[in-house]
Amino acid sequence: MDRCVVLVDAGYLLGAAASLLAGEPSRSRITVDHSVLIRALRDRAEQETGCALLRIYWFDGAPDRVPQPEHRRLRVMPRVTVRLGALTRTDGRWAQKGVDAAMHTELTELARNRACSDIVLVTGDGDLLPGLMSAKEHGVAVHLWAVQAADGDYNQSEDLVAEADERRVLDRTWITHAVRAREPAGACAPQPATRPDIAAILAAPLPDPPSTAGKDSTPARNGLAPDERPAQPAEESDGAGAGAGEPPAARGVPTPKDLAGLARPSVAPPGPPQTAAPNATLRWSSDKGWVDRGGSPAEPPEVAALPMLAQLTTAEQRWADREEDITTVSGDPFEVGQVFARRWIARLGGAAHLGSLSLQYPRIPHRIDGELLRYAARFGLLAHKDDQIDEHDRYAIRAGFWREVDTHTGEERAPAEH
Repeated sequence: MDRCVVLVDAGYLLGAAASLLAGEPSRSRITVDHSVLIRALRDRAEQETGCALLRIYWFDGAPDRVPQPEHRRLRVMPRVTVRLGALTRTDGRWAQKGVDAAMHTELTELARNRACSDIVLVTGDGDLLPGLMSAKEHGVAVHLWAVQAADGDYNQSEDLVAEADERRVLDRTWITHAVRAREPAGACAPQPATRPDIAAILAAPLPDPPSTAGKDSTPARNGLAPDERPAQPAEESDGAGAGAGEPPAARGVPTPKDLAGLARPSVAPPGPPQTAAPNATLRWSSDKGWVDRGGSPAEPPEVAALPMLAQLTTAEQRWADREEDITTVSGDPFEVGQVFARRWIARLGGAAHLGSLSLQYPRIPHRIDGELLRYAARFGLLAHKDDQIDEHDRYAIRAGFWREVDTHTGEERAPAEH
C-alpha cells in the first residue's frame, strides 16, 4: 500500500536540535512549536517518499509514563500517535527506558502487516538495526533522517546509516522553523521590568520590632513557638536589638510578612504601631500559602473572602479550560501563573477586588495560592522533583500570577536599584 509512516525518537530529535542550536543536548535549552514541527515532518515525508502519510508515531520518555504537557498536545493532533517509555534517574542523570524497544516493535509490526510502503526513521539509535533490517525484508523502503550534528560529524549509528535505503539530513535551516534556543537565563528566570527586585528586598534592613512588655508578647517569627525562641531583651531599639557587638542579622531571618511590608508603601494610619495579639504565630506553607496560627489575622477579611477559581467556573468553562491547557499552554511556570490569573480575574469581576489584592503583594491569599500550585501540578511541574515543585518554579509561577494582576490594575512596580 502506497502510504508512508514516520517514527520519531523525540529524545534524539530534540536532544540533537538542542546540541545544534544551544550547544548542549538538554531539551530545557530549547523551545519547540510542536504543531509547526509535525506539519514540517508530514510535508517532508510525503514529498520525499511520494506517498500520503498514514501516521506519525512520536516516541518519548516520561516519568512513570505519565504524559507531560507536550505529549498531551501532540496526541490530540491529527495523524499523530504518542508512545511513551519510562524516564528514570540513574547516577544523577535522566535516561529513557523502553523507547527503543517500542520503536522496534512498531517498525516490525508495520512492515509485517504491510501497513505502508515507506517508513521514515528519525533516530540515531543502533539498537533499531534489527528492526530496520526486518522491515527491509518485508519489502518496505526505509528512509533514515538525521539532525545536523553540532560538530559536523555523525550523530547516528554507523551501522544504521549503512543499512538505510535513503538518507537525509535535517539541517539548521529546517530545524529552526519549529525549534528555537532559549535565552541564556531561560524563559522564566529574568524578572519582568515592572516587578521589584526581591533580592534587594531581602537585603534591606528589617524594621525595628515594637516595644513589648516581655518576650511572650512578641509575635513568634519563622514559625517558632514562644518557648522555642531565643531569649530577647524586653525593650529593643536601634542598635540594641540583640546585645552589644552583635550583627544586625542576629535579630532574625526576614519572614514573608516582613518582605510584604517592605515591598509596598505602608498604609497604616498615624499613631502607635499595631502589634499582633499575644502569643500569635504566623507560619508560611508552600502548599497553602499563609496560615494563621494563634488567632492573629493573616489576611484582611476582604482578601481572605476572595472566591477560588473553581467556585467561579462552570462545567462548560472547565471543559474549555482543559482544552486550552492541552492545546495552547506550554507548561512554562511563568506562563502557567499568568493563565491561572487571567481566568480568575476574568471571572472574578470588579476592579475593587484586585485593588485589595494588589496591596498584599508579594503575598497571594493562601486559598488562591494553594489552588494555583495544584493547577501548576497538571503541567508536569512535579516531575523529576520528588513530588515537590521546586523553589525556582514556585517563584516563577507566582511571578506570572502577579504580572497578570499588574496588567489588569495598571500597577507599575519599579525595580529596585542595584
